[in-house]
Amino acid sequence: MDTAWISPSRGVPMLLMIVERFKGGDPVPVYRRFRDRGRLAPPDLIYMASWVTEGLTTCYQLMECSRPDALEEWMASWRDLVDFEVHAVLTSEEARTIVAPRL
Repeated sequence: MDTAWISPSRGVPMLLMIVERFKGGDPVPVYRRFRDRGRLAPPDLIYMASWVTEGLTTCYQLMECSRPDALEEWMASWRDLVDFEVHAVLTSEEARTIVAPRL
């Protein structure tokens, strides 16, 4: 089985929007672990950007991943502190290209 996780529309690793909800709404354990141990991401999971809600309860991370098991490995390192939601996403430009023939 091929372990590459390549987006058919992009021809490159999957672009993922990861929604992290801090358990108990508490960001402190998450930021403490990040301070002490770093992102804990395997090489095939590339951090691109992130945003945190003003209430510090939810983080939205944009990441690129070429292997689903790399994503699972990373989430396993944080699951005790974070509930995850993962969405494969496209850039707006990619979406326009896909939709353009139907306009």
